[in-house]
Amino acid sequence: MAEDMNMSRRTVIAGAGAAVSALGASSPGAAATPPAGRQSPGVYRYNVGEVEVTALIDGVARRPVTAEFVRNAPLEEVKGALKDAFIDPNVLPITFTLLAVNTGGRLIVIDTGTGGRMATTAGQALENLAAGGIDARAVDTVLISHFHADHIGGLRLKDGSLAFPNAEVVVPEAEWAYWMDDGEMGRAAEGMRKGFQIVREIFQPMAKDVRRFKGAVEPVPGVTAIPTPGHTPGHTSFRISSGSDQLIVWSDVTNHPALFVRNPGWHAVFDMDPNEAEQQRKRMLDMVATDRLRVAGFHFPFPAVGHIAQRNAREFAFVPDNWNPAL
Repeated sequence: MAEDMNMSRRTVIAGAGAAVSALGASSPGAAATPPAGRQSPGVYRYNVGEVEVTALIDGVARRPVTAEFVRNAPLEEVKGALKDAFIDPNVLPITFTLLAVNTGGRLIVIDTGTGGRMATTAGQALENLAAGGIDARAVDTVLISHFHADHIGGLRLKDGSLAFPNAEVVVPEAEWAYWMDDGEMGRAAEGMRKGFQIVREIFQPMAKDVRRFKGAVEPVPGVTAIPTPGHTPGHTSFRISSGSDQLIVWSDVTNHPALFVRNPGWHAVFDMDPNEAEQQRKRMLDMVATDRLRVAGFHFPFPAVGHIAQRNAREFAFVPDNWNPAL
């Protein structure tokens, strides 16, 4: 009897194995599914008190690391800093991350991404906005930190229509005064004139409707402007406050943190007044490190939010937030 039962078990197991083999042989597609070839939507949410913030990646630009990229540091030191951060020392990935801020009474977008005007690997902001369940037509306010193309390019679609058709556009007065000045455009170096042209292309058709603010005011309820000039003449950071919680949105106070948080005295090629930009960068780094404030940086690795730790008298470090499944 026992022998009969053992033979029966062996027969069942052998039959099951044959069935699995047959299934595998008849289903080659399961193992040959083609790779996706791209990332899933770049959307990440977190709360600042009662305010819901959605980080949206617009994409990335890959910039060759040359001697001109950091104006006041030897190329070998710059490449060494990138190696220390496990980044290709020859090509720096520069990420673009904008924010959608839902205060409960207002839906605000802070900066807009490239609008596909720069790298072929960028221009995904609206796609990711939709993937995050946000209708661009529901945006009340677009708040701009400064007028570089990677921050304003997404205001218009490629056909010239408005990407956020129902939104009021709010900008720093000092940025408007500089970039819309024909004299400044005429005095600009040849390489900068394209930037002036993009500003006019985007803003001139809506000039009468753009609201401008000056200084450390509250351009939108719950959001306070922090003037941080240097990167551009009117570059502005923002403080989002809700209850006892705060988030500092500092746009381009630093570019990639592996370089310019770690070495705040380094001058990026993008900074129009590098000495002023350095002073503002050190001030902001000291503030957020001392007060242990959370910070969102436009060019931080996605989802571009975390804290700043001071390592010694001259160096800081970006400490990214852990991914959190709950808001």
